[in-house]
Amino acid sequence: MNVAAHRHHSPWKPSTRAVASLVLIVYLAAVILPPLAGPPPTSELANWLIRPLRPFIGAIYLGHGYRFFAPDPGPGHSIEWTMRLSDGSSRVGVIPDAHTDRPRLLYHRRFMISEKIASFVPLLDAPEAIRVAARREWQPLIKGIAGHLLRQHSGEQVTLVLREHILPSPEEVIRAQYDADTITPLGTYQFSPGTRL
Repeated sequence: MNVAAHRHHSPWKPSTRAVASLVLIVYLAAVILPPLAGPPPTSELANWLIRPLRPFIGAIYLGHGYRFFAPDPGPGHSIEWTMRLSDGSSRVGVIPDAHTDRPRLLYHRRFMISEKIASFVPLLDAPEAIRVAARREWQPLIKGIAGHLLRQHSGEQVTLVLREHILPSPEEVIRAQYDADTITPLGTYQFSPGTRL
């Protein structure tokens, strides 16, 4: 058989190859466009191109938060805790803790815990009805964290707060003036005899 003739022989018809190529191009666009059209700052072109693909992107769950670690990821969050121990002393900590959470994957998992909690907790100036409704969502998660901390450190009582770490703008860095972090109380929890948190 001639090599040149073999090169032109394909098991797919030209129309089948065209459809397969179109499917691959659409899928590649669905992978590339969500990070470009994500949270501000965004490309207007990316926002325009992604419109017809949004149902497909949602259906196959490609709209991930790729900008989480991008140059403009937004504020980070940590859960700070203060614990009273049975001997009267106190202990403090933070979730995640870059110094003690090893291996690094453990740090990232705990970082996701604080970020998940932060996604449920509204701003302090939110209307009371919104804060009460949101509390029903996040309080069971916080009770689980408090119970784990109390068991891990043999504590009697633990107070938790959510700290939102504000990212300074370039101008604030140059002026060395930063907005203060936002602190949201998450409550004080303790073991009572005969009950579980």
